[in-house]
Amino acid sequence: MKNFADRLIEIIGKKNTPVCVGLDPSASGGESIPQKITQSAYKRFGKGLRGTAEAIYQFNLSIIDITSPYIGIVKPQIAFYEACGYWGIKAYIDTIKYAHKKGLIVIGDIKRGDVPHTAEAYAEAHLGGPYATDAVTVNPYLGEDSIAPFIKMAEKFGKGVFVLVKTTNPSSSDFQDLLVGHPPQADNVPLHRYVAEKVNQWGKPLIGKSRYSSIGAVLSADAARHLRTIMPKSFFLIPGFGAQGATAKDVKHCFNPDGYGAIISASRSIIYAWTTSPWKEKYGPKKWEQAVEAAIIEMKKAIGWQEKNTPPSPSF
Repeated sequence: MKNFADRLIEIIGKKNTPVCVGLDPSASGGESIPQKITQSAYKRFGKGLRGTAEAIYQFNLSIIDITSPYIGIVKPQIAFYEACGYWGIKAYIDTIKYAHKKGLIVIGDIKRGDVPHTAEAYAEAHLGGPYATDAVTVNPYLGEDSIAPFIKMAEKFGKGVFVLVKTTNPSSSDFQDLLVGHPPQADNVPLHRYVAEKVNQWGKPLIGKSRYSSIGAVLSADAARHLRTIMPKSFFLIPGFGAQGATAKDVKHCFNPDGYGAIISASRSIIYAWTTSPWKEKYGPKKWEQAVEAAIIEMKKAIGWQEKNTPPSPSF
């Protein structure tokens, strides 16, 4: 089974971009999904959970069709699907299958983290079982034994794991920035820095031919600036482009000298592009597909990614 990081390298090079589209459709009545799609879904299945889940799925199909010529990675956030119960989970699984059919890599944004036997069940389901995503996000708060099952499954099936290290939400500093003792050194360091060192350690056995590891980190763009030296061979999953304020300038430093090492993710600014300027004025809801396409092209251009070595240099 090919190493996940090696597959990432291939798809990024093929699409000439590290951009990832987050598939985070609203499940609250489907009001954020184009009316034409929701009306069709509600006509078939009513305005309950099944109808909303169908609208989500049909919306995802359109988003994937529009963006897949330009990007190679999508990231569905499972919470939006769980909100629709059984039908939402079915939409999640069917979305993953369709994305794979289109040749995309799928990162399941599940943020799981639990005691070992429960973590094993999560890892089996999401990396080896019915969901079968290519990678998942995990929460390390319970410690190494809660992460180990995911790493084991990643190694077994050629999948990836992205560990939450320093997140973009305003309250992340409540815990992630706390100064903690750092054995064997006496100096205190932010907790997220210690987690970063663990990610680097966990990732060493899963380094592929590209010299990158299948174990990566979820980081804010700002945190990536001072954590790259700690995790030189990890891929960084950088969320928050556009809607959460991150700009092309903010993410430039997230990459290694070879041009690889980071995935830049945008969700709302792409999938709901027609609701914000300048696409709102230019396209509006009637031409929402054109707005999405224009937004992904503009983001890809703004990131301005270009590989500098093929394959990535092992010298960094």
